[in-house]
Amino acid sequence: MTCPRRAPKTPPRRFLRAIFDATEGYDGDPKLMTAFPTECRGGANCELAQVVEGPIPFVGVCEHHVLPFVGRAWVGYVAHDHIIGISKLTRLVRVLTRRFGVQERMTHDIADSLEAMVNAHGTAVLLEARHLCTQMRGVREHEPLTRTTAYRGTYVAEPSLRSEFFDVIRMGAASAA
Repeated sequence: MTCPRRAPKTPPRRFLRAIFDATEGYDGDPKLMTAFPTECRGGANCELAQVVEGPIPFVGVCEHHVLPFVGRAWVGYVAHDHIIGISKLTRLVRVLTRRFGVQERMTHDIADSLEAMVNAHGTAVLLEARHLCTQMRGVREHEPLTRTTAYRGTYVAEPSLRSEFFDVIRMGAASAA
């Protein structure tokens, strides 16, 4: 016996609206582009301390399966001649993850965009997310967790700075527990 076909209770336009909402990052964020001068007194080596923000919650949409992935981001940078407000790091993550994409590319896009925005000595990004596509289809993992990283500038050249970035993340995780 087959079930009779019924029209969906939710019209397709609600689904389309949901997809537009989930991928609103293409429009950018006008408040993101506010950068301020640092206390740098000139020269190529005016490095200040690194800034690390996170965890920053985000939701992305997989470009392969049109299914969401939910995660957290940590973003670090070593300022040069410009800094941005702390909230701008959250805005940057949310703009770049609210597009169709893959986590690996989003990680690099965040690092590249931050580096370009503030002319940073270096940037570091860590994203970790749970992907519905690996839970609902394919291997059907119970709780997959994917981590991706990207480093630019001094984070590439100085392993101790990368270690400090991860130490700061661990300290935050320990204090939250």
